[in-house]
Amino acid sequence: MSNFAKLSLSGLLSLLICVGINAQQRWSLQQCVEYATQNSISIKQAQNQIRNTELQLKQNQANRLPQINASTGGNIQFGRTIDPTTNSFNSQNITSNSLSLSAGVPVYNGGQIKNSIKQSRIDVEAIRYDAATAANNIALSVAAGYLNVLLAEEQLAIAKTQLDQSRLQLTQTEKLIEAGARPRNEKLDAQAQVALNEQTVVDAENQVILNTLSLKQLMLLDPAQELVIDRPQIVVPVDANPDAFVLEEIYVGAMGTQPQILAGLKRRESAIVGIDLAKAGMLPSLSFFGNLNSYASSRAYNYSFTNQRISQTAFFNGQPVTFEIESQIPVQLSKQAWADQINQNFGQSLGMQLSIPIFNNNRNRINMERAKINVIGVELTNQQAQQQLKTDIQTAIANARAARRSLLAAQAAEEASRLALENAQQRFEIGAANQLDFNTARNNLSRAQMDLTRAKYQYVFNVKQVEFYQGKKITLN
Repeated sequence: MSNFAKLSLSGLLSLLICVGINAQQRWSLQQCVEYATQNSISIKQAQNQIRNTELQLKQNQANRLPQINASTGGNIQFGRTIDPTTNSFNSQNITSNSLSLSAGVPVYNGGQIKNSIKQSRIDVEAIRYDAATAANNIALSVAAGYLNVLLAEEQLAIAKTQLDQSRLQLTQTEKLIEAGARPRNEKLDAQAQVALNEQTVVDAENQVILNTLSLKQLMLLDPAQELVIDRPQIVVPVDANPDAFVLEEIYVGAMGTQPQILAGLKRRESAIVGIDLAKAGMLPSLSFFGNLNSYASSRAYNYSFTNQRISQTAFFNGQPVTFEIESQIPVQLSKQAWADQINQNFGQSLGMQLSIPIFNNNRNRINMERAKINVIGVELTNQQAQQQLKTDIQTAIANARAARRSLLAAQAAEEASRLALENAQQRFEIGAANQLDFNTARNNLSRAQMDLTRAKYQYVFNVKQVEFYQGKKITLN
């Protein structure tokens, strides 16, 4: 392969790699929001709380099932002790082993299990709404940061355009001075304008860097990683009329869509169920239980019995009388096997327990009062959240209306500055205006363009914020 072919292939590969990298590094608003949501600590905490609440729900559901437990134990007895197999005293060392299997099942406990399951299900829904609230907050913050980067980049483009025009004007002024058509002092004015525009470009570049860093921080993206965002066409919504926004209409709609409000309503439901849980402590409870047990000992033997006549002497009327009594005498044959002992000593029991609370240091009554107070506290918290939502909507509507007026004023100022610059350009070309007059007109247009850009992005964000409260998804399309 020739060197030229190698160089061409290497250049093509490098170009493809660069294009691939640039494509990978370009982020849309949706991608930024998704990345921030996936890496958010608050979202992960909410997901962890959801999992924990789901486990509590499973535990409460499992409380309906019986409890079954097996146990075994062994011991060694020294000195004069009771043999557990014969229930007689023995002075020898005895080892023994016990086995037990017990079971219990609740029958009625005042509805505690039923209500705890109900409360856990409500708590799971409330925690999920909390996670949605955190995701919404992240989406709003990332959208604002994204627009700030777009604004800074657009203002940088305006500043660079003004710098190019200033440099071109400096070149033209130098040619006119050499031709004797303009005084030499106008070159200083043109150079000063170039320096001023260069400073504006540097300030705009710094603002792009700072806004991009802020967006990375919102996304929890490594500051060293390059972030290049898409530049969608930001169109001012012509169909939006902030003056037509109705507070109560938007507020009522938001009450049914905003997750922080729905979470509060679920917590109120949970608190009301908590009153029923507290009542359960005042009601009787009934449960059934059963037990299987057996034991074995090292002193257990197999015995046989033999008949033996034993002479006995008794006195009747002072005279001794001898007689014989036939008795069965145990004869020890061998140690009893462990399995045989377990089988012979096997016992069973069934029972029922009814517990009726009579007086428990006023604990149950105090728990009832606490549950009622908790309902009141949750209702107050909900009222505060609803009032905050209404305040936020009021502020968003007011900001949208103010931003629209600012946008209209900025558009008028930009148009007037543009016409003034055109007039100054014509007057400068015929010698009726000097370089300072021309630079002033161009600087006025530059400031008007930047103000218009800022007003446009502010208006777009404020309108999107109101649309968010209307239940619409945040997009820039």
